[in-house]
Amino acid sequence: MAEHWFVSGANRGLGLEFVRQLCARGDRVSAGVRNECAARALNAQLAPQHAAARALIFDMRDEAGIAAAADAIEAPIDVLVANAGVAGPPNQSALDLDFAAALDVFSINALGPLRLVKALAGVLGGANPRIVFISSQLGATTGLKPSSMVYCASKAALNKFTQCVAAELQPKRITVVALHPGWVKTDMGGPEAPLHAGDSVAGMIATIDGLTLECTGSFLDYRGREMEW
Repeated sequence: MAEHWFVSGANRGLGLEFVRQLCARGDRVSAGVRNECAARALNAQLAPQHAAARALIFDMRDEAGIAAAADAIEAPIDVLVANAGVAGPPNQSALDLDFAAALDVFSINALGPLRLVKALAGVLGGANPRIVFISSQLGATTGLKPSSMVYCASKAALNKFTQCVAAELQPKRITVVALHPGWVKTDMGGPEAPLHAGDSVAGMIATIDGLTLECTGSFLDYRGREMEW
């Protein structure tokens, strides 16, 4: 049965691939993009058969803009995919850190998904409502990459938010998980990444399709395998 998905960061990379694959199989997509230019880019990259996608403009930092986009959505939404993220400043050394840039990373990567949940939790519905936070294995406390300290910490925060949101929304029977998409060939992942976006997203969609309330609060990779926190 076709579902209604909301995907943020939808004009490039993993977000765009989500839109392509979901529309190709007959789902409807509300596609969050940052500005008019990104909306045009999304529409230009989608073939006519992907007309089931509708671009909604907002910035992940902007609570009011996200709320306005939510008001424009035809409810209900079956799946919310909070996907947009940034790598952060090139220099993430503790001894020479751009604190304003670091705060911006947290606003986008960690708080942005919470803004989406606040705006959209009330319109999640259907038989199996799900919220998916696109995280990273770099957010696991078992890993260490000092050169990406701020990015890693923002994803660790997102992972903790996943656990807390899952507990809060479980009584409403909304499943909440964090997903690691793998190291993917995107603008952020770079050309040396071993995984193509199409393969990552196909795996994530299959994993999301199989989620039930028993999975809530989990940290999974794109193949549905448990990740260490």
